[in-house]
Amino acid sequence: MVSQKMKAWVFYEPEVMKYEEVDIPHIEDDEVLVKVKSCGICGSDVAYYWGNSSLETPNGKGPLILGHEFSGEVVEVGKIPAKKNLLKVGDRVTVNPVQYCNACEVCYRGQVNLCENKSVLGVSVNGGFAEYVATHYQHVYKLSEKVSYQEGAFVEPLADAVYGVKNLDVQLGNKVIVFGPGPIGLCIASLVKTCGAGEVILAGTRDYRLEVGKNMGADRIYNLVEKQSPYYVSDFKAEISKLTGGKMVDRVIVVTGSKQAMQMALEVSGRRSIIVYFGLPGDKDFLEVPALQSTFWDKTIRFSWLASFTWAEAVQAVDSRLIDVNQLITHHFPLEKLMDGLIVAKEKRGNPLKVMIDIS
Repeated sequence: MVSQKMKAWVFYEPEVMKYEEVDIPHIEDDEVLVKVKSCGICGSDVAYYWGNSSLETPNGKGPLILGHEFSGEVVEVGKIPAKKNLLKVGDRVTVNPVQYCNACEVCYRGQVNLCENKSVLGVSVNGGFAEYVATHYQHVYKLSEKVSYQEGAFVEPLADAVYGVKNLDVQLGNKVIVFGPGPIGLCIASLVKTCGAGEVILAGTRDYRLEVGKNMGADRIYNLVEKQSPYYVSDFKAEISKLTGGKMVDRVIVVTGSKQAMQMALEVSGRRSIIVYFGLPGDKDFLEVPALQSTFWDKTIRFSWLASFTWAEAVQAVDSRLIDVNQLITHHFPLEKLMDGLIVAKEKRGNPLKVMIDIS
């Protein structure tokens, strides 16, 4: 490459992140170098910057380049993937940032999302808010020409959504409640409908997000907080009971860290129901499970963390237009304006869903 330097945002500590010129990463034999084209802002990036969550570096602190939802173009290929003819310069790719070791007991059991030796681009090692990223070749997925780089950057949250839907085990005709119409919750609502749910009920706190959900397959939308909303309902449990004749629903997935939503999931789920907790609660939050009623109704409670072997499916879902993620990308900023994007995401300015950083 002509230059050995690149522009990147380096996070040092809460509310201290600098736009700097740093060395372009050197790749090892089992790595490739990706020129980043698009990188989405995740809620975790907002949490890291404002000090509400610790990094997964050895000391939980910076310096570190954040950003884990990205796509780009391969510009250098290490000896191993080159010898295997797996990747070449010019390939359009997206990258799974959760890079498991594939050699520990957990990985051998197929539980790669729980690998204790994993490194995570943008969380424990340098990520995508930069012009270039080094990544292990095993976690790189090719994109077809019809998939934009913005869509490619959305594959990361979509892969998590696919894993959540698999845990939900939707059967034909099921009544399903999705709590939390953020970008991933909206993807889940759309996928659940595609999987054959008879009725998808979307519950949240912001009308603009609920209305996007209506366009993506939700049959009913409810605002649980804003009394002035046309979708407001004061007693959600009573409303669901009325809709179902007291039977409640077959499946519930909670795509929010709200303790209230997590508790409500237990109240609106019916016989032989499956409840999936997907969002991140506070580290001191606890649930009170109505044990006898849950036993009598033979309920199943599951948790969903990251994405286990769902990346190829997520790429295919975008490529085949099974789901249109473009309507979830609401804001674009160039790399040098990353801080503006973080503020928009944090303060919900201009009704954001996914804020995308475009890197030329």
